[in-house]
Amino acid sequence: MNKRMDAVQGAAEAPEASAHGGGLLRFITCGSVDDGKSTLLGRLLYDASTLKEDQLAVLAADSSRIGTQGSRLDFALLVDGLAAEREQGITIDVAYRFFATKRRTFIAADTPGHEQYTRNMITGASTADAAVVLIDATKGMLKQTRRHSFLVSLVGIRNIVLAVNKMDLAGYSHELFRDIASQYAGFAAHLGFDSLAAIPLSALDGDNVHTRSASMHWYQGPTLLDWLETVPVHDERLRMLPLRFPVQWVNRPSPDFRGFAGTVASGCMRPGDRVRIQPSGAETFIKRIVRKGGDMPAAFAGDAVTVVLGDEVDVSRGDFLSALDAPATVADQFEARVVWMSDDPLYPSRPYWLKSGRRTVNARVTRIKHRIDINTMASVPATRLELNAVGLCNIGTDQPLSFDPYEENAATGCFILIDRLTNATVGAGMISFGLGRAQHVHPQRFTVDKAARAALNAQKPCLLWFTGLSGSGKSTIANLLEQRLHHEGYRTYLLDGDNLRGGLNRDLGFTEADRIENVRRVAEVGRMMVDAGLIVITTLISPFRADRDAARGRFSPGEFYEVYIDTPLEVCEARDPKGLYKKARAGQIRNFTGLDSPYVAPESPDIRVGMQDASVEDAVERLYAFVVGRQTASDNAAAK
Repeated sequence: MNKRMDAVQGAAEAPEASAHGGGLLRFITCGSVDDGKSTLLGRLLYDASTLKEDQLAVLAADSSRIGTQGSRLDFALLVDGLAAEREQGITIDVAYRFFATKRRTFIAADTPGHEQYTRNMITGASTADAAVVLIDATKGMLKQTRRHSFLVSLVGIRNIVLAVNKMDLAGYSHELFRDIASQYAGFAAHLGFDSLAAIPLSALDGDNVHTRSASMHWYQGPTLLDWLETVPVHDERLRMLPLRFPVQWVNRPSPDFRGFAGTVASGCMRPGDRVRIQPSGAETFIKRIVRKGGDMPAAFAGDAVTVVLGDEVDVSRGDFLSALDAPATVADQFEARVVWMSDDPLYPSRPYWLKSGRRTVNARVTRIKHRIDINTMASVPATRLELNAVGLCNIGTDQPLSFDPYEENAATGCFILIDRLTNATVGAGMISFGLGRAQHVHPQRFTVDKAARAALNAQKPCLLWFTGLSGSGKSTIANLLEQRLHHEGYRTYLLDGDNLRGGLNRDLGFTEADRIENVRRVAEVGRMMVDAGLIVITTLISPFRADRDAARGRFSPGEFYEVYIDTPLEVCEARDPKGLYKKARAGQIRNFTGLDSPYVAPESPDIRVGMQDASVEDAVERLYAFVVGRQTASDNAAAK
């Protein structure tokens, strides 16, 4: 969602809102492909007289070159900047444009109509105050009209104008317009919009865009520009909410100055106001509010300032300053609506980075409650979310987060999910509420800890995570290794995948989602056993690299060792000690790793055992030496 920065930059370059009297309005145009979104936005730019002579000349030349009918200008060319878009005649990316009238300044976002670019549409909607939903009068409501309207409501846009476009091609029919407006109003009734206006127009000819149409004398409502100039802006509502000031960075320009820089997300603050630091909960008061040019008597939503506090309190990047009598929610589990933006599906238990405001934490979707069918608005059971799907999920984080429900404060109730391997943004979320159980669970600290248990056992606890295909020899090697370690006096425990599936994990199957959860549970049990001071050996196929990396992330450095039993598939299938390959080839077993379900081999395991090159005995001896070597290294370090 980095394209948000385009809108922010556009706002920074815009003239002061007070110069036009109506504030700054961010709005999006959305709808199905070929409804005329780019043309409408281009017409607004043209009618607002924001184009220079050279831009008009280029527009006329480009329109003539692509063969626009007659002498008409192709206003979509003002917005569709990518070559691929001009060639295909569709919008792919989000195009931001700034323009102004005597009454207001605007940042407009032209968003894609194709379903495959839903992620781009969400990007454009994420900073908008209002939405212009277009419908082609000759086609009526389409699937994407419903989809985009739902997504607009999901991200909190509450002021909607239904622009029924191409009325010139529909004979300026009043009856047709009335039917489309009535149908849309019925669909949108449950989406929670504060205002909904319907305007018939022709973006190409300018009817009811800037000036009233002579061809539709039966319409007496506002033009589109009239509506845009008078619709309420989001910043006005933000000022009425409780104070939320996310700290962006600690400002220390000199030893005698310590302030906290950021932008007021909502509410206002003045010197002397008492505030709460979240998530820590510490209380203090505002001593000064500093901006370029000197101290300020107050700061309001949207102001970028540095705050000096009256007490020496611990405040870090990502913390909140909140109103003392109306603090944000603090929890490490919450319910949220998630829009999934990755080609790789979202599965519960898979780890991601969650970024909320200026804070980034480790997170997992602990449960997908349901997927939302955007066409029918029905709740559909789901075990995963595919690209562009929207689901209601429970999410857990490894650290408490400060937030507000998105419905109450969009600025502090949203987040993105980031893939830990690629750093790509894969999901966007809107928080519904914190889960009550998360706010009442407090970890306890005990006197006897991991170090004490390890000292009593006279060994350095660790976990050896055996991974490899079925039949690779994992269980055989692990069993002999534990025997050797036990004989030498080490305290061990072996967690075998098949044995665990008969007890702890008996409720899990072999779908991708179940495999992810299987690995998560075993990793958690292994972590507790390492905490107990044991040397733990696990034997799981664990086919996905991301899940093995997530398991490693639960352990301290030097406690987790990935052991890859590298046996070729043809050798494993020839062995087939349990007859599973034969059953899988016969179609009796589905999702069998190596055949119809993938195995992602480790790229750089801590130790690789190639079973084409070594006997079982050699493998055990090598692994035993590896473990003992770690024990000796630990003893030497302790002696120093």
